[in-house]
Amino acid sequence: MHRTYQTTIPHRPEMIGLIRTAFERGVTFFDTAEAYGPHECERILGEAIESFRDKVVITSKFGWNIDLETGERRPGLNSRPEHIKLAVEGSLKRLRTDRVDLLYQHRVDPQVPIEDVAGAIKDLMDQGKVLHWGLSEMGLSTLRRAHAAVPLTAVQSEYSMLWRGPEQDVLPICEELGIGFVPWSPLGVGFLTGAIDARTRFAEGDIRGVEGRFAPENLPHNLALVELLKSWAERKQATRAQIALAWLMVQKPWIVPIPGTTQVGHLLDNVGAGAVRFTPDEIAELNDAVRAIQVQGQRLPDAVLVYSGVEAPAKS
Repeated sequence: MHRTYQTTIPHRPEMIGLIRTAFERGVTFFDTAEAYGPHECERILGEAIESFRDKVVITSKFGWNIDLETGERRPGLNSRPEHIKLAVEGSLKRLRTDRVDLLYQHRVDPQVPIEDVAGAIKDLMDQGKVLHWGLSEMGLSTLRRAHAAVPLTAVQSEYSMLWRGPEQDVLPICEELGIGFVPWSPLGVGFLTGAIDARTRFAEGDIRGVEGRFAPENLPHNLALVELLKSWAERKQATRAQIALAWLMVQKPWIVPIPGTTQVGHLLDNVGAGAVRFTPDEIAELNDAVRAIQVQGQRLPDAVLVYSGVEAPAKS
């Protein structure tokens, strides 16, 4: 539920049931944000897990410029310290909890020094309202500065066979500093499951319809990844989604993918990825095959990509 391509929020009772089924199947790490809905996904998660709150880890996010009362989306970002603290109070209320286990800055605010953000987080930690914190889609200098100010637990960025950008710089820094990595969209916005083919046309409002990697001139080439996954799925008696998730988990032991879904069947499929095993030779072979496929097309539209890799201003 953390990133949906529908134009409406899924039906609440169905999603509550889905979350509870996930917990029954051993899932204990749930990711949400004030921006999802906005606010509604936090409410759904809070209701779903209330009876077993102490047995799960909740992550949420702040940082978009969202009205604290109405949930109205406003232009740009807002990581002013006073806003962060009020945003967290709202998240706690919607999540029906007294603490957020892991709180991310959803995107770096180019108007607020990361040291000021870290200071607000430290205050919340001292109050027991936030236990750990992280960043998402940040610039590399900001990553180091944030960790120096208040040690980070995790970084969240897009990472999958379809987008391997973090391998160049982000993952090495995480390994150096001892920071966990949480890939969002680990199934390539559904692409790696085989649900998209050369004939696919996306509904109005579906962001994939304006992503260059899914444009008609690029999609046929990029489908080589899906064919690669199909061959490995047959070889391992698994599904393409399971191979894609298992591939991520063997890259580093501190990588924890967060596939989102609104369907029980897909949930069970994703959970099954933990049973897929690769020998060292197999993972080397698969890595070589993935690297040989050069994905064509930009991963996000310019209007969205402008918020990634941003560096926070220096503290005066």
